[in-house]
Amino acid sequence: MTTPPPANKNLLIEMLLLLTAVIWALNFSVVKMSLAEIDPLSFNGFRFALATATIWLALLRSGQSLKVDKGDWGTLIVLGLLGNLVYQMLFIFGIDRTFSANAAVMLGTIPVWVGLVSHFFASEKLTTLKTVGVLFAFSGVATIMAGAEAGFSLQSDNLVGDLIIILAAAVFGIYTVRSRKLLDRYTPLQLSTLTMITGGLALVVAGIPSMVVLDYSNVSAGSWAGVFYSGVFSIGFAFIVWNYGILRVGAVRTATYQNLVPVMGLVFGLIILGEKLSLMQYMGSAIVIAGIVMARWKRK
Repeated sequence: MTTPPPANKNLLIEMLLLLTAVIWALNFSVVKMSLAEIDPLSFNGFRFALATATIWLALLRSGQSLKVDKGDWGTLIVLGLLGNLVYQMLFIFGIDRTFSANAAVMLGTIPVWVGLVSHFFASEKLTTLKTVGVLFAFSGVATIMAGAEAGFSLQSDNLVGDLIIILAAAVFGIYTVRSRKLLDRYTPLQLSTLTMITGGLALVVAGIPSMVVLDYSNVSAGSWAGVFYSGVFSIGFAFIVWNYGILRVGAVRTATYQNLVPVMGLVFGLIILGEKLSLMQYMGSAIVIAGIVMARWKRK
């Protein structure tokens, strides 16, 4: 049996990365549908039990160890709580209150937040183009919020949900920057597993009271499929493929596919859920996506 040429291998990886972007984009609609029958805390608890098991199995199959320097445990615990518990709580309560299309676009601003945090608290400074991208992204966010049916009013559930999602994106931006130093000593799979020990299990524990009183007779097979999809595929499988892609084709090329997530997430929300956005919200989404591309742009 002959070994496939590198070009074929790279094509397979590129296809898997595209599949990963689709999985993440579709996850917004899947989560939104499941939340109609499962409360946010229970949903998080169920899906992170599955996600933790998936990541653990991947680590065991990879043969990588979980040996940790004693001095890193404090940072790992903080990162686990920040990147899993806090971020995921904000995400689930935010998407429960707004359109999945809005959530997809606004969560797409994570690279923008990474750029801002890196500029002010790390050595990586924003270029002129990235600064323009940041301004575009936040102008688009403001346009989306102003374009809601109720206008810019804190009485609007959608606006509150949008604000929560933006806060979630900021939190994950901080998590991303703070985790970079640990990636010098741990692989992405090791770091994800270690942070899942604290943050992921904390989400499961936080969800237990709600899981106990949940009316399981009202939960359809479709909602359970949503839990499985979000836990195993969106968090587990997609993460593994994503990091394999970084290893094989590089971080810059891999990151290009992430630009597709807010676009496809918006489209899925409109088609699958029948969500209807105002003209201003469409315009705001386009501005945000343009800003994200500029903020992520790297010269070859």
